[in-house]
Amino acid sequence: MNKDRIMLGIAPIGWTNDDMPDLGAENTFQQCVSEMALAGFSGCEIGNKYPSDPIELKKALDLRNMKIANRWFSSFILSKPFSEVEEDFRKNCSFLQAVGAGRIGASEQSGSIQGTDKGVFDCKPVMTDKEWKELCLGLNRLGAIALEYGISLVYHHHMGTVVQTPEEIDRLMAGTDPKLFSLLYDTGHLAYMGADYLDVLKKHVARIKHVHLKDIRPDVVAEVKKNHLSFLQGVRKGTFTVPGDGSIDFKPVFDVLDKAGYEGWLLVEAEQDPAVANPFEYALKAREYIRRTAGI
Repeated sequence: MNKDRIMLGIAPIGWTNDDMPDLGAENTFQQCVSEMALAGFSGCEIGNKYPSDPIELKKALDLRNMKIANRWFSSFILSKPFSEVEEDFRKNCSFLQAVGAGRIGASEQSGSIQGTDKGVFDCKPVMTDKEWKELCLGLNRLGAIALEYGISLVYHHHMGTVVQTPEEIDRLMAGTDPKLFSLLYDTGHLAYMGADYLDVLKKHVARIKHVHLKDIRPDVVAEVKKNHLSFLQGVRKGTFTVPGDGSIDFKPVFDVLDKAGYEGWLLVEAEQDPAVANPFEYALKAREYIRRTAGI
């Protein structure tokens, strides 16, 4: 890949888990960002232990030649007044603008089961036609707001939510404005559900503005499905891992992105139990795999 077009980052969720704070409770923010930089990454997303003061955060990252790539945003367009969603969204955009980030990654959480004890393969929420229209309209509105801050809105398709399948991704992209809205492409969530992640990439690569490199362990996924386990139970058991440690061949992914002239972040995101999968060790493993496979 062309290293002049690509920035490499890693998510803090391997060090400290936002949904299950006991995972990595012992790991500090300073340790997390120091190990990220030491492993050879130049950026990250925002975790639950990051400073809430953008000046403090930016200083800590500048010392390590690191940048903020993106921040997760839980949208509730289908279940809350839009004014409430907009107020929260603007606060997040303002923070990201202050730290110099260019992306905000939304995921509609109305009806989501990703943080519940429901079986992730059994209880996925499904939208009505009316809800689809409402979601697409709301995301277009958020996308326009993000541009006021010089930030691009990207959508994170996710297991256990209203936008999970390739068909749902297709409908989301067809119903939104390309000038206002782009896709956050996540290999792991598509592979998890058994979808053709490469086909989704090829179909939507022109509108992808952020990439999560996430690998899976098929034996754990099979256990989750067989025993009707929840998304978070799967994480604890090791559903996800870093590129090069699971079953996904990322070479074709890198090739498609490179051929399309993708510019932006490739960000390793693999939530695991840090007591089992040492985050620094796995960050080094991911960085070496990307170097070897993508040539960057």
